[in-house]
Amino acid sequence: MTLEKNNDEIEKKETINHDAIFKELLKTFFIEFIEAFVPDVDKYLDKDSIEFLDKEAFTSPFDGSKYACDLLVKAKFKFEDVYFLIHIDNQNDSRAVFPSRMFWYFALFHQKHKLPVYPIAVLSFDSPKKEHEGVYTVNFPDREVLKFNYRVVQLNRFNWKDYLKTDNPLAAAMMVKMGIAAEDRVRVKVECTKIILGLKLNPNKSQLLLNFVETYSKLTQEQEKEFETELQHLNLSLKEEFMEVANRWVLKGIEQGIEQGELKGKKEGEQKVILKQLHKRFGSVPAEVEESVKKLELDGLESLAEAIFDFNSVDDLLAWFKR
Repeated sequence: MTLEKNNDEIEKKETINHDAIFKELLKTFFIEFIEAFVPDVDKYLDKDSIEFLDKEAFTSPFDGSKYACDLLVKAKFKFEDVYFLIHIDNQNDSRAVFPSRMFWYFALFHQKHKLPVYPIAVLSFDSPKKEHEGVYTVNFPDREVLKFNYRVVQLNRFNWKDYLKTDNPLAAAMMVKMGIAAEDRVRVKVECTKIILGLKLNPNKSQLLLNFVETYSKLTQEQEKEFETELQHLNLSLKEEFMEVANRWVLKGIEQGIEQGELKGKKEGEQKVILKQLHKRFGSVPAEVEESVKKLELDGLESLAEAIFDFNSVDDLLAWFKR
């Protein structure tokens, strides 16, 4: 009962677009991000004044390439008619150029908008776990010319256990990027899923969060089976909600594939996504099942997509075709 991953678990040919994933998540749950990870700013942020200014692209001074900042937000201070900017940049690796890049964008946004800028670096890489200082300096033998400080949210230094009782959906999803021992990965994914479903968000938001959890949970095939077993213990309402979100995600994957021209048609698209989902659930399926899927018409494929998460074994799957 797992959602379709962005990276193809069978072919392993696709690359995860980390920047796009984090940008969509942080934009959708911006207030929740501030509340959970930057509480000092939450104290003086006027949450009704939020305006996203992240559509501009700039030429990087480092390699000449075009770069769109991850997130740029204009907001007011509480009880004051004074504006400031919040710049959030996600970093999925630990390149040395990152501090200077943070400073360059700070200077660019400050000059362009004539507003103070609060810079935040979200570090989502798994290693190193050494604390990132969040400082960019320019020194000469006789003086320190510049000491630029930016806020750091280094996820691998957070303890996921501190968020087991959170009611913040963004924090719940981010648990999968925190410091996790290998033996805890299944439990973390289960707990994330339970919290997100229990918050009863609108389906699109739940889908976005659960897809993030699925993308970054990094379970082996054996651990995925353990995860599915754990989901059987969910109460009925949470289990039904998970099924609904999962089915919507399968159908969305079909639609996106067709739109991107990766699939030849709706029938072929449904066949491909359903077979990927079956391989993910059972590891492998008999050749007769693959042939049966390819023989189904659109209405049969849609019925199978809706029933796919009810199968507990290949025998259940075979029985479905013989009904």
